[in-house]
Amino acid sequence: MEHQDQPSKIPSGTNQDTINRFKKLQQKEVSIPDLFKGIISQNTTSLSKGITLVESTQEKHHKKAQELIEKCLPLANNSIRIGVTGVPGVGKSTFIEALGNLLIAKGKKVAVLAVDPSSTISRGSILGDKTRMESLVRSPKAFIRPSPSGNSLGGVAQKTRESIILCEATGYDVIIIETVGVGQSETAVHGMVDFFLLLKLAGAGDELQGIKRGIIEMADAIVINKADGDNLKSAREAKNQFRKALHLYPLAENSWSPEVLMCSALKNIGIDEVWKLILRYLEVSYNNGYFEKNRIQQNKFWLLQTIEEQLKNSFYNHPKIKEVLSDQIEAVQQHKITPFAAAKHLLSINKE
Repeated sequence: MEHQDQPSKIPSGTNQDTINRFKKLQQKEVSIPDLFKGIISQNTTSLSKGITLVESTQEKHHKKAQELIEKCLPLANNSIRIGVTGVPGVGKSTFIEALGNLLIAKGKKVAVLAVDPSSTISRGSILGDKTRMESLVRSPKAFIRPSPSGNSLGGVAQKTRESIILCEATGYDVIIIETVGVGQSETAVHGMVDFFLLLKLAGAGDELQGIKRGIIEMADAIVINKADGDNLKSAREAKNQFRKALHLYPLAENSWSPEVLMCSALKNIGIDEVWKLILRYLEVSYNNGYFEKNRIQQNKFWLLQTIEEQLKNSFYNHPKIKEVLSDQIEAVQQHKITPFAAAKHLLSINKE
């Protein structure tokens, strides 16, 4: 079994991320047959190693990662995929933990993944989720995985989709995808789940506008969290306002009319009602054929996204592009050349 190249020692002043990568480099590479055997045996250590392989940016790991994914693919597509989004502070982690514990009590196995393109800047948000989900993380039927740090949403989302396949092959019935970043991350998560849930707070000042119109249109349900105590009255008002606002939107392609519920994840109130709503939605989607159609459309979308991501990576990793890119950027900044001319020049180099 081959070893990876290893540095002799950890340099002083090295941050924790680099230390963790150093430790991984010191470990022996696991063979794909062994890794696959561990995954189908529902071994979480093997699953973690498989996801680490998928997340690796090293070229030599890409082929092995694809080999593992292809082995797992026939065992995938057998879970319920739920997307959860909402602004920071809305209680996503508490809600996911409450829902996860409920599902485990019903005999399900739950995996929690995240899409967080902002983690390269903040490096904090999702990494704290394991400590916030204290009871869920202790369950042998739960698996919680932070998202990889990445320079592009496409790269992070692609790795998350591949991680879903590995989780499904490991026997997880429900995959919860949390969007931590802002902007297009919601669109990315919506494009890989069966049910998309928007968490909201009452009294946040945006009940009528919602969040962005596009996210409201994507939501299969809106759940007003922290609906307890002094917040109960404002939560009821927010629920009514959102219901009225949703009537202004046309019916979704699957003829589902999004519903608004209230819950208190902290006090474990209303979580069961949310799960029943999800099951009702899935029944409608199965019966009218939308569920399968949606999965096929998602695969088509991610095929095209993967092509775009690979083309971009190929461009920026081209040796000559690396040599001249900074010069072209400087020339644009000094108004010596237009951005269009610089781009055309760089793309012509990439064809060589």
